[in-house]
Amino acid sequence: MSKEKKSFVLRLDADTYKALEKWAADEFRSVNGQLEWIIAKALKESGRGAKTTEKKSSSSQ
Repeated sequence: MSKEKKSFVLRLDADTYKALEKWAADEFRSVNGQLEWIIAKALKESGRGAKTTEKKSSSSQ
């Protein structure tokens, strides 16, 4: 099963983009893949990831 992906525009200054591009290359990811990984990691660490949200909503019923 594939998850539906949403598209949106993100504006970054050139220096931030260059740093992100380098980080992604260092980890053999695309810039998009690196952003997805960073966001997923931050959501998981904050307890706000999709799986965490699903558990909270099902346990509160």
